Amino acid sequence: MESKMQDLIKNIQENMSALSKGQKLIANYIINHYEKAAFMTAARLGEVVGVSESTVVRFAIELGFDGYPKLQKVLQELIKTKLTSVQRMEVSSNRISEDNILKSVLQLDMEKIKITLEEINQEVFNEVIESLLTAKKIYILGVRSSAPLASFLGFYFNIIFDNIRLVHTTSVSEMFEQIIKVSEGDAVIGISFPRYSKRTINAMKFVKSQGATVIAITDSGESPLAACADHSLIARSDMASFVDSLVAPLSVINALIVALGMKKRDQIYGTFEKLEKIWDEYQVYEKYDSGDAAGKEDY
Repeated sequence: MESKMQDLIKNIQENMSALSKGQKLIANYIINHYEKAAFMTAARLGEVVGVSESTVVRFAIELGFDGYPKLQKVLQELIKTKLTSVQRMEVSSNRISEDNILKSVLQLDMEKIKITLEEINQEVFNEVIESLLTAKKIYILGVRSSAPLASFLGFYFNIIFDNIRLVHTTSVSEMFEQIIKVSEGDAVIGISFPRYSKRTINAMKFVKSQGATVIAITDSGESPLAACADHSLIARSDMASFVDSLVAPLSVINALIVALGMKKRDQIYGTFEKLEKIWDEYQVYEKYDSGDAAGKEDY
């Protein structure tokens, strides 16, 4: 990632002499404030440096990009692992309207699901399904903000399969203690998004060395998690202020659960029949009858 950022800056510097006065202003701003420029529209970037939107577009083309959105996408991919929580909040102040935070955040999430739908590889998805169906044991790894995704996946996989191990710990040593028996024939699902967890990456490298099938759920083929995976399910993540927005990854996980559930529907029917009896016997769920609700006391 670092070298690619340096390559982009080098490209800008090498083209500096061919740039117009206005384009040089853009170039200098990107070099010095790339973490902010990455999330600015062409119009906003032009406004900040004092040039027209068309000048910004021509600048991107001068660097060899098809247009400004392509340059912006490259910048976003390169810097999202580098931003501190404070920088995330600063960047978000330019992206999210404080007058309507709810609408702004929901629109950003919708955009990430749309991009994920357009870019995800159906063939890889099918390969992941087959790998999980034939695995001796399935391990699920996810820490920090990815831990809820791992727990959600583990909850439903425990209904579908008999061979699930959810690895959950805040300790590096405990994580390796839980995956020490991983071997050939097992499948390991690792979940991580920027800023990527070193614990998850190191664990994935280890299980790969043990001969397991490694499945990554991450945001990009450039992700360090994807680099050590046999199969990568790519779902676009985002940052809403200091918060990791993981709506698209959760949607992909939902699709994974549903697809596997369809493959093992007969077994799941039997499991749910048993569970329904247990839930009823031990009153796991509240029974609500709207017709009887009025006038009754809580017990």
